[in-house]
Amino acid sequence: MEEKPRYRAWFESLRNPAERHGLDEVVYTDADGGLLQVVHDMDELRKTSAEEWRELFDRRAHSSQWPYGSGVWGKKEWVLPEVSPENVVSMYEGNTNLFWAERYGREIGLEDLWLKLCGNTHTGSFKDLGMTVLVSQVKEMRARGGQIPAVACASTGDTSAALAAYAAAAEIPAIVFLPRGKISTAQLIQPVANGAMVFALDTDFDGCMNIVKEVAEKDGIYLANSMNSLRIEGQKTVGIEIVQQFDWEVPDWIIIPGGNLGNVSALAKGLDMLLDLGLVDRKPRIVCAQAQHANPLYRAYQRGFETFEPIHARPTLASAIQIGNPVSYEKAVDALKRYDGIVEEASESELAEACAEADRTGLFNCPHTGVALAAMKKLIARGDIRSQDRVVVVSTAHGLKFVDFKVAYHEMRIEGIDSSFPNPAIELPADYQTVRDTMLREIETRFGA
Repeated sequence: MEEKPRYRAWFESLRNPAERHGLDEVVYTDADGGLLQVVHDMDELRKTSAEEWRELFDRRAHSSQWPYGSGVWGKKEWVLPEVSPENVVSMYEGNTNLFWAERYGREIGLEDLWLKLCGNTHTGSFKDLGMTVLVSQVKEMRARGGQIPAVACASTGDTSAALAAYAAAAEIPAIVFLPRGKISTAQLIQPVANGAMVFALDTDFDGCMNIVKEVAEKDGIYLANSMNSLRIEGQKTVGIEIVQQFDWEVPDWIIIPGGNLGNVSALAKGLDMLLDLGLVDRKPRIVCAQAQHANPLYRAYQRGFETFEPIHARPTLASAIQIGNPVSYEKAVDALKRYDGIVEEASESELAEACAEADRTGLFNCPHTGVALAAMKKLIARGDIRSQDRVVVVSTAHGLKFVDFKVAYHEMRIEGIDSSFPNPAIELPADYQTVRDTMLREIETRFGA
């Protein structure tokens, strides 16, 4: 079975299902300013059996048939069914590996720990999953005569990299607003290299978000942040892909870092479709991990989600989730409630040490993954996560995007953090005897040999 034109999707108000918009409309919120979601014609999708869907998705994975070899576009009917294949902008994103963290799991008391390495993708983060969908829809709209002069986003790094790369491939102008001095050099250079118009503003992410929303409203620039629910359609495939990689078995826990919170709702949305269409029959529990310096969702969770108060996010090593007023809060809360969710936080020291400890076992974690790992360790200590549970941590970006953070940790130059696992380079003269004596002493000290 291949894609048939009968499948449909549309924008729908989260609060008022009667309000609908076509995916080719330039609209980001409903009539009352609430969030939209992409809704699929589930009755039509149900006409295909669960076994047929599983077989189709497995057959497409890693294939060279355009565009189905992508982890996102291999599920095109569930993502963006009406876009023409010639307008798909894909770098064969997704299909990232599940890393069985056997040694790290053993050291922290887990028998079945996995990391979903979403950073092993073209621009180095899970943002590629959503951006391929959004930019493809924009290319489709422009091909149909839509007047979209450019696409734009506010970003703390990864979103801007994904937007710039996909827009460049599609020959669509891209505009990026970044908080000046608050992202890594590796993150800044990506949109610069891909030819985006980059504005470094004297504000934080929330300030950049205010600017991009105003530009979208007043100047017709297409908004590419996660409040545009097209992004969620691509990002939801991470949950589907995790289950597929376990031969369609559902793990017990999925732990994901949260900033603007689109990723949390996206994860649940993909799992929802698996359940609704009968491919699986049980739910995992979802954990959202936040940095203590940017934890508005955690604070709301502590109050039973009865009230939500935006905060001024303080600087954090996990810079991509330094967000005090997340636009997808409402969607994230809904997802967490439906998936028996937990919200946990991690201090700067906890996230840095979790990164370094896991790196010692062969991983290479970004600080945001460190937030998730630190949260996981707290849940293990409390007994929420049991030793025999299958746990998947979503690693959102590649560690190479944060080398400054890692170098500073190992050279013990991060203020307020007394590194527990430092491993600076040992500088010696080029003298055999000196090198030999030091080498043997280090082997004995480190490994007891």
